[in-house]
Amino acid sequence: MTLRINIVTIFPQFFAAPLALSIPARAAAAGSVEYHVADLRDFTHDRHRTVDDAPFGGGPGMVMKPEPFFEAVEALGAQAPIVLASARGRQFVQADAVRYAAGSQLTLLCGHYKDVDQRVADHLATEQISVGDFVLSGGEPAALIIVDATVRLLDGAMSDLDSARTDSFWAGGLSAPSYTRPASYRGFDVPDVLLSGDHKRIAEWRAAEGARLTRRLRTREQPEGTTPAGGDVIP
Repeated sequence: MTLRINIVTIFPQFFAAPLALSIPARAAAAGSVEYHVADLRDFTHDRHRTVDDAPFGGGPGMVMKPEPFFEAVEALGAQAPIVLASARGRQFVQADAVRYAAGSQLTLLCGHYKDVDQRVADHLATEQISVGDFVLSGGEPAALIIVDATVRLLDGAMSDLDSARTDSFWAGGLSAPSYTRPASYRGFDVPDVLLSGDHKRIAEWRAAEGARLTRRLRTREQPEGTTPAGGDVIP
């Protein structure tokens, strides 16, 4: 099965190089994914190809209009999931990538400027996804993160798909640290257990290290003086 990924953006050129490199390109060459990048301005009807306007009620910034998004999605024949990259969204996690990779379609809507008209979120997107509690200048980097995390799980994307199954978050936590040759470098040594050849002990060490790192690095409180990202639509 081939996963069709639609990306709606005012900067289609943003995706040209990344989708032609490394794992995203390998997945496409294997026939596991096809990319359709739509220029949002192609779905406007004025000579200036306008995609934004001032917000009702006043205030700073510009808001992206609903009409081009609705018409772009209709022209693409997009089916769920239709994802709006948004700071208001639920945080993107590995389980989302697994879910998207198992589907036949994924459509990503990239905002820009101050916000996207709320009717896009309420009546067009089937979900809103954030890639973290911070604000980007546009939804394009967030869309690339979602694409990369998804397509690396497809057949033909990685030379060894089992490698993905031992990554962080595959089973819900962080993976153990990795080491390679040389066994000693500038006085810094690889843990003895990894040199033992005892695969049972190595597996136990990796499980214990993954659990330890998860407890230490994923249960820390948010740094003092910071607050989660709020209203801006760009993740």
